[in-house]
Amino acid sequence: MAPKIVSNTVLNAAFAKPASPPSRAYLTFLAGNGDYIKGVVGLAKGLRKVKSAYPLVVAVLPDVPQDHRQILQSQGCIVREIEPVYPPENQTEYAMAYYVINYSKLRVWGFVEYSKMVYLDADIQVFDNIDHLFDLPNGYFYAVMDCFCEKTWSHTPQFKIGYCQQCPDRVKWPVEMGQPPALYFNAGMFVFEPSLSTCDDLLKTLEVTPPTPFAEQDYLNMFFKDIYRPIPPVYNLVLAMLWRHPENVELDKVKAVHYCAAGSKPWRYTGKEENMDREDIKMLVEKWWEIYNDESLDYKKPAESDAEAVNLQPFIGAALSQAGVVHYIAAPSAA
Repeated sequence: MAPKIVSNTVLNAAFAKPASPPSRAYLTFLAGNGDYIKGVVGLAKGLRKVKSAYPLVVAVLPDVPQDHRQILQSQGCIVREIEPVYPPENQTEYAMAYYVINYSKLRVWGFVEYSKMVYLDADIQVFDNIDHLFDLPNGYFYAVMDCFCEKTWSHTPQFKIGYCQQCPDRVKWPVEMGQPPALYFNAGMFVFEPSLSTCDDLLKTLEVTPPTPFAEQDYLNMFFKDIYRPIPPVYNLVLAMLWRHPENVELDKVKAVHYCAAGSKPWRYTGKEENMDREDIKMLVEKWWEIYNDESLDYKKPAESDAEAVNLQPFIGAALSQAGVVHYIAAPSAA
């Protein structure tokens, strides 16, 4: 049986709510002095292009250099430094070596000056306004279901038998293996409510939880399994869906693209890696660069005399983002 995805009725109801004060924000994460800063700059400009009403907070580790922080601030980002979080030491082999640093993202549950946040990895770009996600009912953790079909999942029983939650009827979960695994989300994008008690629980539970190959993504799936609610894949299109489950993708309705497939980071793209020569991939990479290179989307600091008008922008922007957009919500996936 296909899993139940948050319905259009719930998503459409979010459009009908009045604008709220800016105690909401988008959020991303940055570590080190590498080229991921380009992803964050691109995301900031993408949110401006779709006229989001809410700011972008960037949680940075202490090793992010000052000149990178200045670039982020010049693009209108709110920079918040967080301390690293390390899992218990063991012999776990991560799917990607750098995944271990992602446990530091657990600190963002401490950003309690915000009532709700939408987290987006730095290799995600938004192509349509998604502000209505802030109005989803409280008390749940919202994210898009992941796909188990790529080789990075080769350590799992799902991959070994060809089972994927994106198409659970194609290869059914064998009865002799017991209950099917719980629904599993991709942690590159999620909607959550900051909470000091939740932050404390996350950090304390981590101390006694052995690390696993997908690091904080596995951990968040374990921690939030009882309150996880899937949302349609248009909010986090993992690129592998294009060749693994094209029947579940309506590319013209996709609101956020996750450039997480090997070789797909636009700022590193060569087209030489597997599947990267596809026309749809080339088109999505080109769309990312169009936003990144568009100087009209650079942050423009408001003049002092505009202070009162600027204070009204979150209300005006949120109201505008709700108008005439309901028909863009994709029908729940058959997955």
